[in-house]
Order: sequence, then C-alpha cells, then structure tokens
Amino acid sequence: MALILNIDTATTTGSVSLARDGQPLQTLVNEKQQDHAATMVLFIQQLLKDQGVTAAELDAIAVSAGPGSYTGLRVGVATAKGLCYAWDKPLLAISTLHMMAQGLKDALKDDTVYYCPMLDARRQEVFTAVYDADLNPVMPPQALILEASSFQEMLAQRKICFFGDGSPKWEQLLPATTNAIFVTYKMSAAHMAPLAEQAFSKNEFVDLAYFSPFYLKPFFSPQKP
Repeated sequence: MALILNIDTATTTGSVSLARDGQPLQTLVNEKQQDHAATMVLFIQQLLKDQGVTAAELDAIAVSAGPGSYTGLRVGVATAKGLCYAWDKPLLAISTLHMMAQGLKDALKDDTVYYCPMLDARRQEVFTAVYDADLNPVMPPQALILEASSFQEMLAQRKICFFGDGSPKWEQLLPATTNAIFVTYKMSAAHMAPLAEQAFSKNEFVDLAYFSPFYLKPFFSPQKP
C-alpha cells in the first residue's frame, strides 16, 4: 500500500505516472526524446499539483532502469536519484522490458501466450526478453542479434507476442509461422505501477550512491575523422 512516483525515459517516449497501491492515478507523456531532460521535472510538479499531493506524502520513487537509450536512461535515473536525495525517498529500479511485458499483459489479458518486448539496439540487434503469463522470465534480458533461427524452439511450442520498437525488424526477418503475434505497444510509466508496488512491498530498494542503469551492453560512439 504505497504512493509511488514512476519515471520512464528509456526510449523516445518519456513519461511520469503517479500511482497509489499499484493503480495509476495520472500519467503525463512526452513524445520527443530530446525534451526528456527539460520536461520530466515539470511533469512531476504538474502531477503532484493536479493530484493534490506533496513530495512528503510519496512513499518511494520508481524508475525504468533499462535497457534502452543510453541518454534517455541517464536522464531518468539522474532525475529519480536527484529527487530521492532531495526528498529523502527510497528508489525502486524496474526493468524496462519487464515494465513493457506488464503493460501489454494488462492490455491483452491473455494467459495463453508468452510476451516478448523488443527495443531497437541498432542494425539487427535488439534488447529483449521473454516472459510467461505470470511475467516470469523464460528468456532473461539480453542484447540479441536477430537471426532467422531466433526464438524457433519457443515458437514451436507456444504463441509469442512480439512488440516494441525493435519488433518490426524481427517481423521482416521471421520465417512464416502461426505462433508469432505482432502487437502495437505504447510505452508508459503507468505500466511500472504494479511492479513498483510489488518491489516496494518486498523492500527491494537500490543504493542511491551506487545504482546505475541496466545498459546490457557497453556504450559505443564512432570516432569522428
């Protein structure tokens, strides 16, 4: 039973959501990645004002901790950590892929399929994982270079929902199969709410001083000639 501020800037869509007892109260969304740093704090101020809540009333702050955009993750984590320090609140770190799976499962309400979120990691690579109907990881989060043979063993046994901004490249590469389902998905910090509530109830807080995003692979920046 907690009042938690949820922050997600892992992709081009950034958002903040205020949730009570795992249920979102209000969510504000920014669609321009270059504006995440400028809008997140303003959104948070607006949420608290709209809901008549003070910072002192918050029980915790949760952040979508990766994988995702390096710049986006740094913005979200820095914002969350700064507010935790300023307001003396604990920090919850929620996997971006787990958050996505939670969001799509809540939308589809289908317990017969696996959920496979995909985030574009350039070229033929994606950040991905596979979750069962209870959102337990069947395949742990990883950076995966897609091949025609990817996921074939699981697809032979179960329908899998593929979604996220990395899924279109997989749809083009995937051999014909009736067990692959491609679904439109929109990122939202509201999808963190149930997971953040669960983590809070288990006291799964991270160390503010040492926590950093889950990048899954090293940052690479091509050198200019």
